[in-house]
Amino acid sequence: QVQLQESGPGLVKPSQTLSLTCTVSGGSINSPYDYWSWIRQPPGEGMEWMGAIGPIGSTYYNPSLKSRTSISRDTSKNQFTLQVSNVTPEDTAVYYCASGPAYGGNRKDQYHYWGQGTQVTVSS
Repeated sequence: QVQLQESGPGLVKPSQTLSLTCTVSGGSINSPYDYWSWIRQPPGEGMEWMGAIGPIGSTYYNPSLKSRTSISRDTSKNQFTLQVSNVTPEDTAVYYCASGPAYGGNRKDQYHYWGQGTQVTVSS
């Protein structure tokens, strides 16, 4: 059973960079079949796919976030990370990591595995 766990600071100041890590267990981020995504849900809003990293390390981003978002991976630690630069209060959300055979979706049923989510608040 694949398990994903998000970690990172729960509070970030405006204009700083948000950094989160997803640790994968029970599976490998080197899997040739899976894409590893970051998705967020702001309070009172729907899910928003942010980006993904694929089997050979290729990255894919939501065009609306691409200029501020970076996803990378550390295969030795079986982790992938999210960075969002120049955050504002509008980046306040529950952030999830997820995996599945595709990327880009905003629905939970489009992914095989999800992390529990981590609340990130952007505030001074």
